[in-house]
Amino acid sequence: MIIDDPDTGVFRVHRSTMTSPEIFEAERDLIFNRCWLYLGHESEIKNPGDFVRRDVGGRSIIFVRSVKSGEVRAFHNTCTHRGAIICRTDSGSGKVFQCFYHAWTFDSDGRLVGVPDRQAYGPGFRMEDMGLHAVAKVESYRGFVFISYNADIEPLTDYLAGARHYLDLIVDESEANWEIIGGSNQYSINANWKLLVENSIDGYHAAPTHDTYMKYLSSMGINVAGGLAGGARALGNGHAVMEYKAPWGRPIAKWEPQFGEDIRDEIQSMRERLVERYGAERAEVMAESNRNLLVFPNLIINDIQAVTVRTFMPTGPDRMEVSAWHLAPEGEAAKPRALRLESFLSFLGPGGLATPDDVEALESCQTGFRSGGVEWNDISRGMLRDPKSVDEEQMRSFWRQWRKVVSPTQGVLA
Repeated sequence: MIIDDPDTGVFRVHRSTMTSPEIFEAERDLIFNRCWLYLGHESEIKNPGDFVRRDVGGRSIIFVRSVKSGEVRAFHNTCTHRGAIICRTDSGSGKVFQCFYHAWTFDSDGRLVGVPDRQAYGPGFRMEDMGLHAVAKVESYRGFVFISYNADIEPLTDYLAGARHYLDLIVDESEANWEIIGGSNQYSINANWKLLVENSIDGYHAAPTHDTYMKYLSSMGINVAGGLAGGARALGNGHAVMEYKAPWGRPIAKWEPQFGEDIRDEIQSMRERLVERYGAERAEVMAESNRNLLVFPNLIINDIQAVTVRTFMPTGPDRMEVSAWHLAPEGEAAKPRALRLESFLSFLGPGGLATPDDVEALESCQTGFRSGGVEWNDISRGMLRDPKSVDEEQMRSFWRQWRKVVSPTQGVLA
């Protein structure tokens, strides 16, 4: 399914990886049932009793902060009585979850604490055995919470490998804690989920696909001639990053004319504080560089005009559900916060200047796959040089890990 020939600089992926129902089922088992998957950010459940309902790898999960201990917990969202969904709202706060079907009640640690007509059950019925089932593994790195349905998976810090450095860069950009702003972007794409992996870390498509956005920047007096100049690298375990200089501004410490003169001094002050804390070199990386980070298999963090956290869950070989959230420093001043939100929506929002272009491109690819006649996608660009941000090394990193996880021993890639 993959041709990887470093001697001739050829890397190709068979198009059946994007269309085959059998490969999709193998991915559900071997990737989404066994890898670390992003669940959410700790700021989404700040207070004891806060909860969020989330679909992760095709399973409904309750993401909750314990009332008793304050710990972050994750439970399968199904009643241990007869299977009904326990948490039926997207988010909220409370001390207990009650099943609407038969009124079994569970606390925020998953314990069964209430059963109507408890006396009707015999001595073999033990409430302590009937609590909500916790997800096999829950771990957090600098506020980013991941789960795995695989009890034997390696520790999260080991799994993240080189991606930890880029998560650190984001978190360290602000002296304040980071928080997910309320609300999210949610939409569907009629295309294979791996196409969005590729697209999210692809600098090659920016100029032709997002021509309207480039013209908009140019109309604002911003020089776009340099494109997205930078590099790309594999980070281990399928994670990868595209890091580059870009013509747009960044609310943390990179002013551009579209931000307006009234905030120029404030952004410069932020830059000076970064230099004081981390030195000029690291401050420049934080302020000037943009990063599109992939955490295998399906978490993208775009640290660009704003910080966007995005996941996409496949529901079939040719369809995915996308969710995106905006990450920002707590207590941020009104003007930088407004700039972030505007950038989050106007560029990466479902109706922004970039996302509709990308959706059209990915759905066009999926349509092209169905037409047949061509078996292989080519992902060879830059294979024989130090990878640039407009090359495809970061995608090759993903595909090599994909091949490793969805192994030939399963009979899918034979």
